[in-house]
Amino acid sequence: MPHIITSLCVREGSCATVCPVECIIPGKPQDEWPLFYIDPSTCIDCGACVSECPFDAIFPEDDVPARFIARGDEVQSMPKGTPGFDLPYDGFDYEGNPVHLDYTRLLVEGEEVDLTRDIQANYDYFQKGPGYRSLTQN
Repeated sequence: MPHIITSLCVREGSCATVCPVECIIPGKPQDEWPLFYIDPSTCIDCGACVSECPFDAIFPEDDVPARFIARGDEVQSMPKGTPGFDLPYDGFDYEGNPVHLDYTRLLVEGEEVDLTRDIQANYDYFQKGPGYRSLTQN
Protein backbone atom coordinates (compact mmCIF):
# COMPACT_ATOMS: atom_id res chain seq x y z
CA MET A 1 0.00 0.00 0.00
CA PRO A 2 1.31 3.47 -0.86
CA HIS A 3 1.45 6.41 1.46
CA ILE A 4 -1.15 9.21 1.28
CA ILE A 5 -0.65 12.92 1.79
CA THR A 6 -3.73 14.25 3.54
CA SER A 7 -5.39 17.64 3.55
CA LEU A 8 -3.12 18.64 6.45
CA CYS A 9 -0.51 19.31 3.74
CA VAL A 10 0.51 22.95 3.29
CA ARG A 11 2.95 22.33 0.40
CA GLU A 12 6.08 22.55 2.54
CA GLY A 13 7.70 20.08 0.13
CA SER A 14 10.47 18.41 2.10
CA CYS A 15 8.68 15.09 1.57
CA ALA A 16 9.45 15.25 -2.15
CA THR A 17 13.16 15.83 -1.53
CA VAL A 18 13.59 12.61 0.47
CA CYS A 19 11.56 10.32 -1.79
CA PRO A 20 14.02 7.85 -3.33
CA VAL A 21 11.76 7.19 -6.36
CA GLU A 22 10.61 10.80 -6.88
CA CYS A 23 6.91 9.92 -6.77
CA ILE A 24 5.76 12.98 -4.78
CA ILE A 25 4.72 16.05 -6.76
CA PRO A 26 2.85 19.28 -6.04
CA GLY A 27 -0.69 19.44 -7.35
CA LYS A 28 -1.38 21.80 -10.24
CA PRO A 29 -3.39 23.87 -10.76
CA GLN A 30 -3.10 24.64 -7.07
CA ASP A 31 -6.70 25.89 -6.66
CA GLU A 32 -7.99 22.47 -7.75
CA TRP A 33 -5.21 20.26 -6.37
CA PRO A 34 -3.84 22.10 -3.30
CA LEU A 35 -1.73 19.30 -1.83
CA PHE A 36 1.34 17.34 -2.77
CA TYR A 37 0.40 13.92 -4.15
CA ILE A 38 2.07 10.49 -4.11
CA ASP A 39 1.90 8.38 -7.26
CA PRO A 40 0.52 5.07 -5.92
CA SER A 41 1.97 3.08 -8.82
CA THR A 42 5.50 4.33 -8.11
CA CYS A 43 5.56 4.57 -4.28
CA ILE A 44 7.75 1.84 -2.78
CA ASP A 45 6.23 2.32 0.68
CA CYS A 46 9.57 3.20 2.29
CA GLY A 47 8.05 5.81 4.62
CA ALA A 48 10.87 8.34 4.25
CA CYS A 49 8.31 11.07 3.61
CA VAL A 50 6.39 10.43 6.84
CA SER A 51 9.13 11.47 9.23
CA GLU A 52 10.18 14.36 6.98
CA CYS A 53 6.78 16.11 7.00
CA PRO A 54 6.74 18.75 9.77
CA PHE A 55 2.92 18.88 9.63
CA ASP A 56 2.28 15.16 10.14
CA ALA A 57 0.20 15.09 6.96
CA ILE A 58 1.42 11.74 5.56
CA PHE A 59 0.19 8.28 6.50
CA PRO A 60 0.41 4.75 5.14
CA GLU A 61 -2.84 4.28 3.21
CA ASP A 62 -4.20 1.74 5.70
CA ASP A 63 -3.51 4.14 8.59
CA VAL A 64 -5.14 7.32 7.29
CA PRO A 65 -7.37 8.27 10.22
CA ALA A 66 -11.13 8.41 9.87
CA ARG A 67 -11.17 10.10 13.27
CA PHE A 68 -8.18 12.46 13.36
CA ILE A 69 -8.28 14.45 16.60
CA ALA A 70 -6.81 17.93 16.14
CA ARG A 71 -4.25 19.26 18.59
CA GLY A 72 -5.37 22.75 17.58
CA ASP A 73 -4.22 25.25 14.95
CA GLU A 74 -3.49 22.63 12.27
CA VAL A 75 -4.20 23.98 8.81
CA GLN A 76 -6.43 21.92 6.57
CA SER A 77 -6.47 22.73 2.84
CA MET A 78 -9.09 21.90 0.22
CA PRO A 79 -9.83 22.74 -3.42
CA LYS A 80 -11.50 26.00 -4.38
CA GLY A 81 -15.22 26.01 -3.67
CA THR A 82 -15.14 23.67 -0.67
CA PRO A 83 -17.59 25.13 1.89
CA GLY A 84 -15.93 26.37 5.09
CA PHE A 85 -12.45 26.63 3.57
CA ASP A 86 -12.16 30.37 3.14
CA LEU A 87 -9.06 31.38 5.11
CA PRO A 88 -5.78 32.12 3.36
CA TYR A 89 -2.61 30.42 4.58
CA ASP A 90 0.82 31.97 4.21
CA GLY A 91 3.89 30.00 5.17
CA PHE A 92 7.18 28.80 3.75
CA ASP A 93 8.44 25.71 2.01
CA TYR A 94 11.51 23.75 3.10
CA GLU A 95 13.79 26.17 1.22
CA GLY A 96 12.24 29.28 2.77
CA ASN A 97 10.21 30.21 -0.31
CA PRO A 98 6.75 31.64 0.38
CA VAL A 99 3.73 29.36 0.14
CA HIS A 100 0.25 30.81 -0.23
CA LEU A 101 -2.95 28.75 -0.13
CA ASP A 102 -6.33 30.43 -0.61
CA TYR A 103 -8.70 27.71 0.64
CA THR A 104 -7.88 26.55 4.16
CA ARG A 105 -9.28 26.49 7.64
CA LEU A 106 -7.77 26.16 11.11
CA LEU A 107 -8.69 23.12 13.14
CA VAL A 108 -9.56 23.63 16.78
CA GLU A 109 -8.25 21.50 19.62
CA GLY A 110 -10.28 18.32 19.99
CA GLU A 111 -12.01 18.67 16.60
CA GLU A 112 -12.52 15.34 14.85
CA VAL A 113 -11.77 15.19 11.13
CA ASP A 114 -12.17 12.33 8.65
CA LEU A 115 -8.99 12.30 6.55
CA THR A 116 -9.89 9.13 4.64
CA ARG A 117 -11.51 11.15 1.83
CA ASP A 118 -7.99 12.29 0.95
CA ILE A 119 -7.17 8.74 -0.15
CA GLN A 120 -9.46 8.94 -3.17
CA ALA A 121 -8.27 12.46 -4.00
CA ASN A 122 -4.70 11.13 -4.19
CA TYR A 123 -5.71 8.36 -6.61
CA ASP A 124 -7.88 10.77 -8.61
CA TYR A 125 -4.93 13.08 -9.16
CA PHE A 126 -3.13 10.37 -11.09
CA GLN A 127 -6.15 8.66 -12.65
CA LYS A 128 -8.48 11.56 -13.53
CA GLY A 129 -6.42 14.66 -12.80
CA PRO A 130 -3.27 16.03 -14.36
CA GLY A 131 -0.89 13.59 -12.64
CA TYR A 132 2.62 13.78 -13.95
CA ARG A 133 1.61 16.20 -16.71
CA SER A 134 1.60 18.82 -13.94
CA LEU A 135 5.38 18.69 -13.78
CA THR A 136 5.56 20.54 -17.09
CA GLN A 137 2.97 23.22 -16.23
CA ASN A 138 3.97 26.55 -14.72
